[in-house]
Amino acid sequence: MAAVETKLPEEPKNAESTGREDAVLEVNEKSEVNTSGEGNKKKKKKNNKKKEAQKQNEETNGVTEEGKEENDDDDDANEEDGNDESKQPASGDGTDAAKKKKKKPRNRNKNKGKKSENGQTNPPSIPIAELFPEGNFPEGEIMNHPAVDDRTAKDRFTSEEKRALDRMHGDIYNELRHAAEAHRQTRQYMQKYIKPGMTMIEICEELEKTARKLIGENGLEAGLAFPTGCSLNHCAAHYTPNAGDTTVLGYDDVCKIDFGTHIKGRIIDCAFTLTFNPKYDKLLQAVKDATNTGIKEAGIDVRLCDVGAAIQEVMESYEIELDGKTYQVKSIRNLNGHSISPYRIHSGKTVPIVKGGESTRMEENEFYAIETFGSTGRGLVHDDMDCSHYMKNFDAPFVPLRLASSKSLLNTINKNFGTLAFCKRWLDRAGATKYQMALKDLCDKGVVEAYPPLCDIKGCYTAQYEHTIMLRPTCKEVVSRGSDY
Repeated sequence: MAAVETKLPEEPKNAESTGREDAVLEVNEKSEVNTSGEGNKKKKKKNNKKKEAQKQNEETNGVTEEGKEENDDDDDANEEDGNDESKQPASGDGTDAAKKKKKKPRNRNKNKGKKSENGQTNPPSIPIAELFPEGNFPEGEIMNHPAVDDRTAKDRFTSEEKRALDRMHGDIYNELRHAAEAHRQTRQYMQKYIKPGMTMIEICEELEKTARKLIGENGLEAGLAFPTGCSLNHCAAHYTPNAGDTTVLGYDDVCKIDFGTHIKGRIIDCAFTLTFNPKYDKLLQAVKDATNTGIKEAGIDVRLCDVGAAIQEVMESYEIELDGKTYQVKSIRNLNGHSISPYRIHSGKTVPIVKGGESTRMEENEFYAIETFGSTGRGLVHDDMDCSHYMKNFDAPFVPLRLASSKSLLNTINKNFGTLAFCKRWLDRAGATKYQMALKDLCDKGVVEAYPPLCDIKGCYTAQYEHTIMLRPTCKEVVSRGSDY
């Protein structure tokens, strides 16, 4: 009521003050020389003023209360109560209230298309090169190389010689960071975008469309490094849907999202596992922990077999309970991490995820994909399902081709993918038609190599996490590291 009182043109009188005024009037009437009724006129005038004030008070109370209720339409409590009579206008016309209700849904997606703190839109659409016009892209996580015997100097980070070598390769590091930032922003968007009920083709096409925008696709200069892997459940790797695939992502599925970006052949190979049912959390935790262990153990002069032994020890220390049964999380022993070189995703060295691998050592200025796979099955994968991944053999010798269709398809591959991996959907996108026989001919002759899906036993679940690291002379940089994993 106080707010209403402040809006009145004249304050109302209370009972106590009225009584006092009446007493004063009576004294004044006795003291007046003129007794011709002037006192009665003043008394009547005063009474009329009091009546008008009370009447105005009653009328104003109704109006101001309604006005106050209308102004409170922005209050969350009033908005939730759709039957509140105080929201209705005094005239009984519901037009204004209806207009106010229509405004609310329009603001639900008010952040869509707006720029975030890093200048990116939602969904992402601005190329990374435009977000960093000076060309200095964010560094990844910086770690020290582990000490191995006496091979690694303690002052690598402060050594002027090593720092000079670091500066010599600055352009290469920056290209890889460019690709890494495109990967980070793409995957962080997709983690929110992917929902159960979506088809796998829908997921892959949205991811690839976003990544192409952010990387600034430009032929073989910049683009996607390999097809989007979205392997489900017992399938661990190398599955992407072909045209016509109607597979739908379910709530209980375990989906491995594995995709790559590149700038001038400098490849980022990075993957994560997506689940919606929390019962798989322990499996994901085991694989993530194993990957981080592999990253920690990796470094200049480290033996590859030592990295694998450390990964297996951590991975197989985890157990998971599913539907009343307890499973040990096993490292998939015939899957590995690998070294990466320009336009070559697998460049020769393999990083095992079990003990007993090669004793070859990591070297300065090498690039590695540290990836681990955990399984509730046998821990051994085999080829299964329809093949979708292909890649031109990097070391393939010249082979004469008799079929005109094979020559045409090889020209398409050389123009669009070079020695980078591709899939049948990408051949369709490049305009190739009726290429099944030609593709088989190229595979039979060893010009192109097929990479079919790799699966453990049916009914089990597999998970994957992966990062790309640079073994710089001064330090180890986990270039694909992000706030998500």
